[in-house]
Amino acid sequence: MGTVQFTKSNKIRIEAPLKEKVLRGNVLKKIVLALLFVTALITSASAEGTGIYLLKVDGTINPATAGYIVKGIDKVEREGAICVVIQLDTPGGLMESMRTIVKRILGARLPVIVYVAPGGSRAASAGVFITLAGHVAAMAPGTNIGAAHPVNMGEKIDKTMEAKILNDTVAYIKTIAKQRGRNEQWAEKAVRESVSVHEDEALRLHVIDLISPSLEDLLGKIDGRKIAIAPGTVLTLATKGVGVKTIPMSFRDKLLSILSDPNIVYILFMLGVFGLLAEFSRPGAIFPGVIGGICLILAFFSFQTLPINYAGIALILLGIVMFIAEIKITSYGILSIGGVISILLGSVMLIDSPAEFLRISFFRVILPVVVVSAAFFLFALTMVVRAHRRRPTTGKEGLIGSSGVVTTDLDPEGVVEIRGELWSAIAERKIKAGEKVRVQEMEGMKVKVSKI
Repeated sequence: MGTVQFTKSNKIRIEAPLKEKVLRGNVLKKIVLALLFVTALITSASAEGTGIYLLKVDGTINPATAGYIVKGIDKVEREGAICVVIQLDTPGGLMESMRTIVKRILGARLPVIVYVAPGGSRAASAGVFITLAGHVAAMAPGTNIGAAHPVNMGEKIDKTMEAKILNDTVAYIKTIAKQRGRNEQWAEKAVRESVSVHEDEALRLHVIDLISPSLEDLLGKIDGRKIAIAPGTVLTLATKGVGVKTIPMSFRDKLLSILSDPNIVYILFMLGVFGLLAEFSRPGAIFPGVIGGICLILAFFSFQTLPINYAGIALILLGIVMFIAEIKITSYGILSIGGVISILLGSVMLIDSPAEFLRISFFRVILPVVVVSAAFFLFALTMVVRAHRRRPTTGKEGLIGSSGVVTTDLDPEGVVEIRGELWSAIAERKIKAGEKVRVQEMEGMKVKVSKI
């Protein structure tokens, strides 16, 4: 009997914990199911999207542009947008910046629409790669795309290296075109032969997906289109009637974009040189030195992204040295002429690139800067010459030729008043007090005068 009781009590002691565990397990299952349900709702809402975002690129493709697009796509992904539209108008740009943009577009977790617009715009060089990388590629009427042949922007390279770069670029653009289901043959021609086509031909050749005269029209046409974001992941665009939010460039990206402009860099460099020159010529002025230093640092920062020819910098500095030497040495204009020629040649050679968008404008920038520089130094030279020719107003030389009044009779010595000061004077003949005299020369601390 005692054994049975032991067994029963033991059973009770064992079964009670088991029941508690079962109850706890059921509660945990319900909590997990509830969390999964909420997560599914959130994921579903994110997939539907909350809006359409617009990124505008108007200019060269550079590190600032790459940063703007990458950060823009990051932002719209976080906010769960329907899609992002990149409105593109570019003559091309840096290969590395283009690759950064393309890499981010290909890895985007939402549809990226590249739209070459407005009319008159182009997607040249690096712009071709970016357009082909979009999930949807569109162009406005009156636009063109092509001419993607790689251009060497640094030091000279041999034919073997040039061929390697060309083949690598061809393989890259064909990979992009293949991934997006676009015309690989045309993409290769755009790189090898620099072919360029207008929007109608681009659509016929299956380089782009559609032509739209406006962003609203484009969003209406792509409404309901299925986009393969990743293998096994297909999204259906719901863009009709949805508001568009423009993401502006940040101040930092705008500043970097401005500093990537060769014309701005050239002006900053010249202002920096002249500012420091003004500070060294008149120490203590402070303002020219501060402005010059800032401009020069910004210019050298921008030189990192541009194909700078340092022979051009040397010629510009040599020209400025010649102008300074003209002020110190009388060369009858030879040094000034040499300075103008040196600065002009240096400015033309400063950026060594066959790419048009990386050249400094000769008529709009180089010529005005050289003319202003020459005029400034010629003005300074004129002031120096006038100063040398001007009659001295102080010291011994300043007294000679001055007029005064006799205060005590000169017979032959006496005292005269010149410029409010009393001087011991001597004259060749007697001059009475009150008469006017002129200083002829100085003998020690005495002035030799004659009657006027």
